[in-house]
Amino acid sequence: QVQLVQSGGGLVQAGGSLRLSCAASGLTISSHTMAWFRQAPGKEREFVARITWSRGNPYYADSVKDRFTISRDNAQNTVYLQMNSLKPEDTAVYYCAADRLSSTDMNEYDFWGQGTQVTVSS
Repeated sequence: QVQLVQSGGGLVQAGGSLRLSCAASGLTISSHTMAWFRQAPGKEREFVARITWSRGNPYYADSVKDRFTISRDNAQNTVYLQMNSLKPEDTAVYYCAADRLSSTDMNEYDFWGQGTQVTVSS
């Protein structure tokens, strides 16, 4: 059974940093594209970042580029999202996801974490 267990998140002031973790079991992250999505209240879930299984190339949404960093630790089977220079508009529930392809479309992802709240105060 595949499980993606998220940790991290919380409340931070604008300009601060947070790190999210997503520990996988039942799948090997080095053979899956791992991604982060987020969903703000009243909005659709949107792509944030992904890291491919083949070369580990990261790709980011324009809204988070140069502020967020996605990385993975294959030995720990865990993927991370380091979030710096946070803004109030980053407030959302963040989800990690896994898929065999390298898509930014949430509908392509087969496995999801439970979600974690990130709140950025102004």
